[in-house]
Amino acid sequence: MDATCADAPVSRVAAAIAEPARTRMLYSLMDGHARTSTELAIVAEVSPSTASVHLGRLKDQRLVKVVTQGKYRYYSLENPSVAAALEALTVVAGGSCDRFVPNTPTRLRAARTCYDHMAGALAVALHERFLELGWLTTDSLDDTEYHVTKDGTRALEGLGMDIEAARALRRRFAYACLDWSERRPHIAGAFGATLLKALLKRKWVIKDLDSRALSLTPAGRREMWTRFGLRELT
Repeated sequence: MDATCADAPVSRVAAAIAEPARTRMLYSLMDGHARTSTELAIVAEVSPSTASVHLGRLKDQRLVKVVTQGKYRYYSLENPSVAAALEALTVVAGGSCDRFVPNTPTRLRAARTCYDHMAGALAVALHERFLELGWLTTDSLDDTEYHVTKDGTRALEGLGMDIEAARALRRRFAYACLDWSERRPHIAGAFGATLLKALLKRKWVIKDLDSRALSLTPAGRREMWTRFGLRELT
């Protein structure tokens, strides 16, 4: 799609995101959990009927999808690309990166979910460490796309990650996503989602009940040092 064909669809998507109530709805879904229109109305601080109109607009622009279960309709982000776009918009909204000083709440800055993968200081540190260890390499044509090396596959499968299954999924495998609190990349894509699942299964990180925050457990802190050489983690 060239620029002349893309301008109208991009404008429609941008307009759908731009309304503050809809923006709040979208960002509340960044934790990967589905929510009802009633719950999203509370988040957006609008009436249930107004929330339904907003959600219809978001669905029309393929920003959210809906699943009906019994008498309830559950809304979630359409796909990981929507989450990545929202993360990027947060970086843009933050202004210049010159002399950047994070003002993100400490718990969210340390570690959080970004749809189905991990973001925050911990995710950025793992991204950098995997590159240093030679477990990830960049694509020769695009330095934001990653491949997992043989050493990386061996080490990461030891964590319970199924690298081949992640590669087989019909989505981007592994790519750099600029982190809005750290202003450095973390890993998104199927690889990032598989990594988060492995850390949650081993209980090295645990999800907060009412926010996107992830907590690093004592076992997780120990393993981050012994396996990856990451000592200074909050």
